[in-house]
Amino acid sequence: MSSAVPGAGAVGLVLARPLRLLGIEPFFMEFIGGIDERLAERDLSVLLHVVTTHDDEIATYRRWAAHHLVDAVTVVNRTDDDHRPAVLQELGLPAVLVGAPAEACDLPAVRTDDAGPMREAVAYLLGLGHRRIARVSGPANLLHTRARSAAMREVCAEAVILEGDYSEEAGAKLTAELLDREDRPTAILYDNDVMAVAGLAAAAERGVAVPDQLSLIAWDDSTLCRLAVPPLTTMSVDVHQFGRAVAESVLELVDGGPVAERWSPIAHLVERASTAAPAEPVSRES
Repeated sequence: MSSAVPGAGAVGLVLARPLRLLGIEPFFMEFIGGIDERLAERDLSVLLHVVTTHDDEIATYRRWAAHHLVDAVTVVNRTDDDHRPAVLQELGLPAVLVGAPAEACDLPAVRTDDAGPMREAVAYLLGLGHRRIARVSGPANLLHTRARSAAMREVCAEAVILEGDYSEEAGAKLTAELLDREDRPTAILYDNDVMAVAGLAAAAERGVAVPDQLSLIAWDDSTLCRLAVPPLTTMSVDVHQFGRAVAESVLELVDGGPVAERWSPIAHLVERASTAAPAEPVSRES
């Protein structure tokens, strides 16, 4: 039986995002739950702090390191020109990156395949006969958003991508914008469940029937998707297990041994009633 890790007894997680999103977005609650469940087996806990910007996040790391408040941290939502990994190395604060590993530093990472599932989702819609396909994405500076966008362009170069922020407001507004176009899409993908449910409501307000006139796919399956009317087809991820995998890497890191390479669970298509063939299929050559 393993003994508890000596030290502060906590693993830090800083979320640079509006607090209101944390209250409505199921992903991070499931993710944190998975981390906490595994850490609790070693008498460790999660120290969660919500800030507005990455500069605030870095200031939090400096404070935690100065006062020895955490044994390690997990870093989420990697971006281009991300200064956080270098700062953490400078501080000597053990860290596990969630997503892509950082260039020019050797911090361990739990990797995620965002490209493969996006190709699967778009191929599924193409197989149904959709050609006018759109996506409401997360923030464009996030590495996983960029990976999904690049993969989508590979499979469907003419796809329309509008940038959202994971909020209900973005889902509703951007869906309305897409549906008000003369060549409105016959299918829309969303980068999270909250925006997808809001998009479903926006379609209903405009009298656009789902799935008869519009197919919708959400990312990150949740109760929101299953209880929607109609229930939403999703790219489903075992977010709880994702959190546990991150916690495993954190435990190996604070134990001082090698950290095994890990990948998050791969998103897979769960077909429900929000997707169907378009009312007027368009040939692949058109």
